[in-house]
Amino acid sequence: MIPVSVITGFLGSGKTTLLRRLLADPTMAETAVLVNEFGEVGLDHLLLRKVDEDIILLNSGCLCCTVRDDLIETLDDLRLKRAEGAIPMFNRAVIETTGLADPAPIVQTLMMDPALVSHYRLLGLVATVDATHGGGQLDRHQEALKQVAMADRLVLTKIDLAGREAAASLQERLAALNPGATLFTASLESGPGPNELFDSGFAVVGKPENVQQWLREESFRTDAHHSHPDVNRHDSRVASFCLTIDVPIEWGRLVEWLKLLLASRGDQILRLKGILNLAGRSRPVIIQGVQHVFYPPVEYAAWPDADRSSKIVFITSDLPRAGVEESLRQFLSQRDPKDAP
Repeated sequence: MIPVSVITGFLGSGKTTLLRRLLADPTMAETAVLVNEFGEVGLDHLLLRKVDEDIILLNSGCLCCTVRDDLIETLDDLRLKRAEGAIPMFNRAVIETTGLADPAPIVQTLMMDPALVSHYRLLGLVATVDATHGGGQLDRHQEALKQVAMADRLVLTKIDLAGREAAASLQERLAALNPGATLFTASLESGPGPNELFDSGFAVVGKPENVQQWLREESFRTDAHHSHPDVNRHDSRVASFCLTIDVPIEWGRLVEWLKLLLASRGDQILRLKGILNLAGRSRPVIIQGVQHVFYPPVEYAAWPDADRSSKIVFITSDLPRAGVEESLRQFLSQRDPKDAP
């Protein structure tokens, strides 16, 4: 029985930062990592070599692949390749969900699907919560509430960026929402390790009453439709789109645009993440933002592939692509400033 742990959490809550830190731990060697996140670039610096078309071997010894369509098919394919010796041995699996994922169908699938339960067991559900934006996300998004309520372990991230009173208030709220979960705090540099997060079996007993109801609903939905649950369901008002720029970008002009965009439309920007080709730089620069906050850019050592176009992925609520795209075009067409990050 291969233990499976799920890492979930709302958009921008630090799932990939947590996972990157965990994979650096020697105890995480021989782990299969399944990432279900469009536009994800957070693990690229760990890449070592491709094992096949869909699987990459990380420097840590972990296998990494993308869940494109069906979680059951992906896990079963990994198991078969493991048995055949087609991929390196792994003794655990970790699934990183999208920030908009409802964890109920994922948990239901791992606990009940006959194709999986003979080979995999659900070890636990870890949910990350942004200490600076988590309260508002819990207020506005049912997915964030479900992620917190269903978790065995809660990780309050960006604790170093949040005010002490605000962080303490959010911790109290999390404890009230899910009193049975163990709560950890994390910053960019430090946080809980694998032995703290992946040391127990998932149990419905002790969780809020709604959790059992959500799982029953998922069981009925799967039986009724005779199909696998969609792990990416979300509010119809939420949209995701990617803006691509084929020529090098002047940093100062882009920053000016991002600051104005986040100031005026931040409440509607659930997440932005991009990989940029900046004028005068040979290495890619990674940008990230959540609502009104734009985080410091990070320069990566190398491009993940031969494509040198800049890509910015937006996940928005009631914010059409056309307006964002047109405003970016207008800013980039203006005279280029000379500053750089």
